[in-house]
Amino acid sequence: MSAPILVGGEALYDLVADAGGRVAGHAGGGPFNTARTIGRLRQPVAFLGRLSTDRLGRTLRRMLVDDGVGLQSVVPTSAPTTLALADVDAQGGAEYHFYEAGTSAPGLTAEAALRALPDEVAALHIGTLGLVLEPLATALEAVVAQLHSRTLVAVDPNCRPSVITDPAGYRERLRRLLERADLVKVSAEDLEWLDPGRPAAQAARRLLDGGPAVVLLTCGAKGATVVMASGEVDIAPRPATVVDTIGAGDAFNGGFLAWWRSRDLGRAELGDAELVVEAARFASVVAGRTVEQAGASPPRLEGTSSSGALDLASL
Repeated sequence: MSAPILVGGEALYDLVADAGGRVAGHAGGGPFNTARTIGRLRQPVAFLGRLSTDRLGRTLRRMLVDDGVGLQSVVPTSAPTTLALADVDAQGGAEYHFYEAGTSAPGLTAEAALRALPDEVAALHIGTLGLVLEPLATALEAVVAQLHSRTLVAVDPNCRPSVITDPAGYRERLRRLLERADLVKVSAEDLEWLDPGRPAAQAARRLLDGGPAVVLLTCGAKGATVVMASGEVDIAPRPATVVDTIGAGDAFNGGFLAWWRSRDLGRAELGDAELVVEAARFASVVAGRTVEQAGASPPRLEGTSSSGALDLASL
């Protein structure tokens, strides 16, 4: 198989409580959702993380395989699958509470992660709880240190303040990661917590200092903005009937990286604003299709262009 996009972090189960108090279980975790999106868009991808051997963990494994995600970097564990409670409001927005102590996702060590790396990696994506929970966060930082000199590194903080017990330590780790990152996807909600009181576009631009070439700022129903040293470009949202927003940002990540990988692009091409904007438009469509489904269920590719590269007609 050609070099995959490697997505590192957590896979878990979301227990989704709707406005009527009904609870349904959905497979999730930001990196898990991102990997599935890339796989459904028929680009080579592998998941790096711990999966439980319990029933839920076996289901997570099967879902990855069904979506074309490679398991060569999965580390098995008998620890129970990590759980999250997603409380969905009337507008489809979700607030998360995590039950992670002693569970599968956080326990990935640096040693295990480095042993599990593929020989070749087209791009690395990390984020969400993978920047918070230990030893997982230390493991992913070690992976970035190992790979950043030879592959594109993408980071999505996807901040979860309810599990960040050391905000200063979290910010310091994020600063170190951004120094080695090429691409950052950040939401307006992330920036409200990371850089309170500053307009989102300004806060996003500050992330460029000494770090990534591109910041992708997502603003929910308002769309997204590509932020580069050369300027900013707004991306109009795709009209959608929102069921819930679970996995929308992850689908945006996966859509962008899949489009980028389908054209054999790397970090050098991130300086081409036209390419970045086209990829972000594709990512916005992928995210818009995702919010029309319950839980994190990204769209499947229906076709390709004559060159095999992804385009909007594919969706």
